[in-house]
Amino acid sequence: MPLPNMFRVEQRFDAPKLDDILAAVDAELSKLMLGERIGAGESVAVTAGSRGIANIAVITKAVVGHLRGIGAEPFVVPAMGSHGGGTAEGQAGILAGYGITEDFLGCPVRSSMETVVVAETPQGIPVHFDKHAHEADHVLVAGRVKPHTGFVGEIESGLHKMMLIGLGKHEGAKIYHRAIQDFSFPEIVRAVGNVVLECCGVVAGLAIVENAYDETGLVEAVRPEEFYEREVELLKRAKAWMPRLPFDDVDLLIVDRIGKDISGSGMDTNVIGRKFNDHAATDRDNVACRRILVRGLTEKTHGNGLGIGMAEFTLNRVVDQIDHGISSINAITGGHPTAVMIPIAFETDREAIEAALSTCGLVEPENAKVVQISDTLHLRHVLVSEAYAARLETRDDLTAEGPFPMPLDDVGNLADVDG
Repeated sequence: MPLPNMFRVEQRFDAPKLDDILAAVDAELSKLMLGERIGAGESVAVTAGSRGIANIAVITKAVVGHLRGIGAEPFVVPAMGSHGGGTAEGQAGILAGYGITEDFLGCPVRSSMETVVVAETPQGIPVHFDKHAHEADHVLVAGRVKPHTGFVGEIESGLHKMMLIGLGKHEGAKIYHRAIQDFSFPEIVRAVGNVVLECCGVVAGLAIVENAYDETGLVEAVRPEEFYEREVELLKRAKAWMPRLPFDDVDLLIVDRIGKDISGSGMDTNVIGRKFNDHAATDRDNVACRRILVRGLTEKTHGNGLGIGMAEFTLNRVVDQIDHGISSINAITGGHPTAVMIPIAFETDREAIEAALSTCGLVEPENAKVVQISDTLHLRHVLVSEAYAARLETRDDLTAEGPFPMPLDDVGNLADVDG
């Protein structure tokens, strides 16, 4: 089958960036004058999630350092729902993989799957809260604010989600995702968030917003009573700063890797356009990808293949990388079992590409609109097919080199975009 020629494209995004993260975190927390609310020697649980947040180890260390500076006794708790196989060891291992260790932080990391039910929401939903965090004198919630991959609202992923899913651990994540079948996501967020803020000693938040290059663009310290108001505004900023595909109509999207460190859904549905339907764009999506091929998993996803079910095609080696136990726990907890369903798998990239292009309608394979990306978090460099050539000439935010034959080796496998 003749395959399309490709261009290598560099995208340019508007991307504010923090240069001195330690100083920025300290300056933001200083604005809250936490020393007036936290007594000397009092314990503070600091959250750390499973997402691949840029500079997360440095940000967490800066939070710990600030708290030590006012005489507090901080410790870190994994706040990641059912990730890490739903075990304390697995969750501590995820943090260690990000460099969040006791040696680096200079404080304990206390990982447990035990929760305390602190109250019920008006809807009758029991509110679970991490046992170690509940036993602390105070809790500081740190997390990235960004669009959620499955829900839409004034707030989506951020400080509230850390209080619900993260600090709710496996039991909380299960009950909240079940509740979504009966109540809207915004209802649950407000109700559970209000209970946590009232009952669980939350003293502050640290919101993180990243730019389109997977860099720290902003950190903001937030008072508990302002969590909702500030998340609404920060989500708007996060949406404006998100990376995106260079074109919104794609016959075949080739994704070099997916993983939980890339997105909660393995690949970000805000980028690929499958937020409301796993296998088709809807009128609510900004991007339409007819077919998706996934070529690999990230190392830091630890075998969690969540998101593979959104692709129609993959490779045998990808299927072999998946830890089906860990993946199933995450998918079932999230109420999204289709997220780990296995696509059609082939031995080589060429076989998978040819099969995918043969299902893209009347377009001839060599004229198909093909885009290859590293993952949905890193989109500075992408490959696009010659079908986009005329449009490349009209875009001053894109620099293109090519065209050249699709870079397949003698076996029939592609090179990674960043390889």
